[in-house]
Amino acid sequence: MHQDSSGHELDIQDDELVIEAGQTDYHYWRDLWRYRELFFFLVWRDISVRYKQTVIGVGWSVIRPVLIMLVFTFVFGRLAKFPSDGVPYPILVFAAMLPWQLFSGAFTDAGNSLIGNTNMVSKVYFPRIIIPSSSIIVCLVDFMIALLILLCLMIWYDFYPNWRILALPVFTVYCVMTVFAASVWIAALNVKYRDFRYVIPFVVQIGMYISPVGFSSNVVPEQWRLLYS
Repeated sequence: MHQDSSGHELDIQDDELVIEAGQTDYHYWRDLWRYRELFFFLVWRDISVRYKQTVIGVGWSVIRPVLIMLVFTFVFGRLAKFPSDGVPYPILVFAAMLPWQLFSGAFTDAGNSLIGNTNMVSKVYFPRIIIPSSSIIVCLVDFMIALLILLCLMIWYDFYPNWRILALPVFTVYCVMTVFAASVWIAALNVKYRDFRYVIPFVVQIGMYISPVGFSSNVVPEQWRLLYS
């Protein structure tokens, strides 16, 4: 039995491990499967620590998107009076914001994950890709919780989606795979070039304002819609 930095015991066998260069993809995936318990432990650790010593706790995963929804609804729906194509504006904003928050949160957390786990990376061998992957899963949990709030909003406004809602699981998987590919590169670059710790939040903030999160995509000029889509 071994203990991590927080005192938790990990059931890791004392087998001799030889690290060889030039291994095939098969060996890499075999190592990922071998360290699956570490992956689940990191996910559980990140979920436990995420809202530790906070009064509201996991409620922050609901409060943050709700507050942003209220601000965007007031600014774009009431002041700017952007069209919503018959959809209640809070639902339009919340539905558009959820995938963006999944992407931006996972991109930020996974991009900084290797730096945040320097002690573990420098002392123990395991497939490094486990660390950013666990950060993405934590953000996916927040996404699922916020998805329940969207369902409650739809019931409150007596609004029911059309058949396109069936594509939600496919879109979610696509979003997770996209942010995984991007964050793995950023996490590796962040280890060597610490400037990326400032670039990541800047890119996320700019992306939120230029993407159709607070307004309908019909507001975007037709020649730009392909890029936005």
